[in-house]
Amino acid sequence: MAECRRIARIILHGFHRHYQRFSAITAEAKLHFAKREWHAMQRAARERISFYDERVKETIALLRKDGVDDEPNETLWQDVRSFYEELLQFHPQAELAETFFNSVFCKLFHRRYFHNQFIFVESTLARRIPLPVESEYRSYFPVAEGVQETLRRMISEFDFHAPFADLESSVAQLMRAFQRQAKVRALAAHQLRVDILENPFYRNKAAYVVGRIVTEEQSYPFIVPVLVNSDGELYVDALITDVNQMTIIFSFSRAYFMVECRAPSALVRFLKSIMPRKTLAELYSSIGLHKQGKTEFYRELLHHFAHSDEQLVAAPGIRGLVMMVFTLPSFPYVFKVIRDEFGESKPFGRDTVLSRYQLVKRHDRVGRMADTIEYSNVALPINRISDDLLAELKRSVAGSLEFEGDLLIIRHLYIEKRMIPLNMYLEYASIEETEAIVADYGKAIKEMIAANIFPGDMLLKNFGVTRTRRVVFYDYDEVQYLHEMNFRSLPKATNYHDSLMDGNSVSVAPNDVFPEQLPTYVFPQKRLRDLFMSLHPELADPEFWRTQQARVASGVLPDIFPYPQDIRFLHVKYDEKSPLPD
Repeated sequence: MAECRRIARIILHGFHRHYQRFSAITAEAKLHFAKREWHAMQRAARERISFYDERVKETIALLRKDGVDDEPNETLWQDVRSFYEELLQFHPQAELAETFFNSVFCKLFHRRYFHNQFIFVESTLARRIPLPVESEYRSYFPVAEGVQETLRRMISEFDFHAPFADLESSVAQLMRAFQRQAKVRALAAHQLRVDILENPFYRNKAAYVVGRIVTEEQSYPFIVPVLVNSDGELYVDALITDVNQMTIIFSFSRAYFMVECRAPSALVRFLKSIMPRKTLAELYSSIGLHKQGKTEFYRELLHHFAHSDEQLVAAPGIRGLVMMVFTLPSFPYVFKVIRDEFGESKPFGRDTVLSRYQLVKRHDRVGRMADTIEYSNVALPINRISDDLLAELKRSVAGSLEFEGDLLIIRHLYIEKRMIPLNMYLEYASIEETEAIVADYGKAIKEMIAANIFPGDMLLKNFGVTRTRRVVFYDYDEVQYLHEMNFRSLPKATNYHDSLMDGNSVSVAPNDVFPEQLPTYVFPQKRLRDLFMSLHPELADPEFWRTQQARVASGVLPDIFPYPQDIRFLHVKYDEKSPLPD
């Protein structure tokens, strides 16, 4: 018994070291925000991603030093799991500590032990009294002090470490914005309560206040972005009450938030209550707890297998030269495995692909690059894999496969949110939809390059369309930093001999790019090419790309807002004589 308790405490102590470090660097975000230290904010977000794996390795080393062998004593490790569960009975991060235990165990031992006797395949949280959601938010009661004073207190009580440029003006703008919202404008002060999450959500150049208005019938969620001006003073930028816009702010295509949190399960339940379409996996990942997001995703997958009989099939669309992609038709994700051999047009190997996916994982995705969930040694039941897919897997990714009885083991796998491939979307889009999505395709490229990302292969098949009709990039095998590229103009013919030379006669280095070829390369159809050029002619101009490189080199970080420009207060016109609500 003493040995099992010692092992359990070593693992839990390892988790505590991880979460303390995670929390410390997260707490620094508010100072970076107040001081406009944007590069420091991004650097902290990148560094935080690796903390978990470092602590897992450290904990494993301690267990090895303590005498833990490669082959587990089954009775001992069942006792370890049981005592560890006892230690988590009132732990504020119990679900994260369970996942940490799983990570340590799965690195130590063979996958034949990966079941609920030894690890937490199922969370024990369902058998416990849940942590109160109220522990993560505070409530305000307008009936006691009026709407205006409630909003003033709501904003001023956040410790942003910087003063407001004009708090009264921000409060007045918020009040008028709430008044304009059809869903809440008819409510009087005595008919509502306002719940606000205790800590702001920091990302890039903004802090987001997240809350809800509660009435007897229902609740109305909202997000308030707070920005800081060049003088280091704060101002409220907008009021967001549309749930679709809120889900875009919490999108899988954006960097993880920095938000202080003592009870993650309570925080996530609050977020789930205001964005019900978001899964637990997405919400945990959005607040930087991407390992917990992996755990919750795997549970969702097991649940889906248990409640359906459909089979995995090859994903629709053009087959990729680097990745073999498959999916479950009713499950909104795709599974990607690196092929054993690449096409001739891909002059790089497996290690390059792995490093480029890591690059995107740690970079600011600016709402235009899908997050990936990375797994090792994933077991899939063979009877849930269609015959055609199984044959294709054996042909194209045999080096990544193992067979154990009735299971197929995939050694390395990426999972992404499924989207409609952009080329397929355009086949059925109306004229209006086509114009909107081609415009957003160009905007997506501009936002990526402003963030120092060169997509590489910009064919439409490598982009997807989300449920909210946004264009998102998802194929990273040719991704590089913008500053590494050489943007060149196509040579102009100066004599008759030059005019007879084709494009293949031009000397091209590995990182040379000719933007003038982009419209023809991406849009073989003249109708779409002309539309693209009417909307984004600068993307065919090498000088535009070189200008963006210069901005990146000078340290300029772009202002990319995850909400529409037309709802920002600086663009909204008010009737200043209209009375404020109360």
